[in-house]
Amino acid sequence: MQCPVWCADMSLRVVLLILVLTALLASGVAPHDRGVWWAEVMPVLIALPILVLTARRFPLTPLTCGLIAFFALILILGGTYTYARVPIGFVVQDWFDLARNPYDRFGHFFQGVTPALLGRELLLRTSPLRPGKWLFALLSLSCLGISALYELVEWASAVFWGGGAVEFLGTQGDPWDAQADMLMALMGAMLAQWLLAGTHDRQLARLPRAKRTQ
Repeated sequence: MQCPVWCADMSLRVVLLILVLTALLASGVAPHDRGVWWAEVMPVLIALPILVLTARRFPLTPLTCGLIAFFALILILGGTYTYARVPIGFVVQDWFDLARNPYDRFGHFFQGVTPALLGRELLLRTSPLRPGKWLFALLSLSCLGISALYELVEWASAVFWGGGAVEFLGTQGDPWDAQADMLMALMGAMLAQWLLAGTHDRQLARLPRAKRTQ
């Protein structure tokens, strides 16, 4: 008997959960800086219980689940090494002859991509908003706001944490690091909506009606 759509989606969520949990546990064994590790993986530690507890009542589309898992892995890897020391970032730095490790830029790009699709799903399923320019603008500006809030958290950590915040901030000597990070998040939010909206709409249409309107 062929597995129904909801069954296949549930299997995907279980696989993604196991993958993220495995990466999280492995990263916590011997991170470069334990304090930075806690700071970087804290969003994952907060989001995972919420997603698990709401999985049956409010199941997310496979696209959104995949993006959340991918973003969690980005955060976990950054927490393991600190963003300025992630090995794959040094490879890209050498490829393009960059002045700094660009891994944090990649992370901030997906800080726009993932909230944009998650917010899109929540709004389309729980509000009168429909696909169009107003939804696009609201999500883009919201993701920019989330990125700005994160930069304020980093600033606050620098004030209260002192020298220990250097690894968490990951500016690598760039005086415009905060602005570049916010730009990357905005670009990620806009590109995600332009490129993934069609796929997202098709997956939303596959959800049982009761679960689309909860």
